[in-house]
Amino acid sequence: MTDDLFSLTYSSTAVAPFGDDELARLLESSRVANVGTDLSGVLLYRGGRFLQVLEGPESAVRDAIDRIRRDPRHRDVRILVSEPVEERRFPDWTMGYEPLGTSTSAPPEGFRDTFDDLDSGDATVTARALAELTLWFRVRSGRRAA
Repeated sequence: MTDDLFSLTYSSTAVAPFGDDELARLLESSRVANVGTDLSGVLLYRGGRFLQVLEGPESAVRDAIDRIRRDPRHRDVRILVSEPVEERRFPDWTMGYEPLGTSTSAPPEGFRDTFDDLDSGDATVTARALAELTLWFRVRSGRRAA
């Protein structure tokens, strides 16, 4: 196994729902662990489902997903995409996080309110959905920073 730059995206289901406090603790422990292993990425949580992109040296990414698979808070861990990459999509975060809340207004056209399309089994649909989610998070985070 090399330590070239590698990206892995997975989804999982929370064994029990995560509240804001549990998510904050998970995020803090992830950030601390990721700084020490040169990992970056993004974590999304909605409706009991996690979607996470991990980026960094291949050995560190694979070690992280092994830890996540053993974590009793997760079940149904599914690798959606794993690939070598030329550059990080999330270089500025040790772990970006976006709480995906619920809205009382009608969603805009094309709004994604679940991660269900990631379970389609169609690699093209999964890749497109992940690209949309990645772009959405990067654009949204850039707006908050401005």
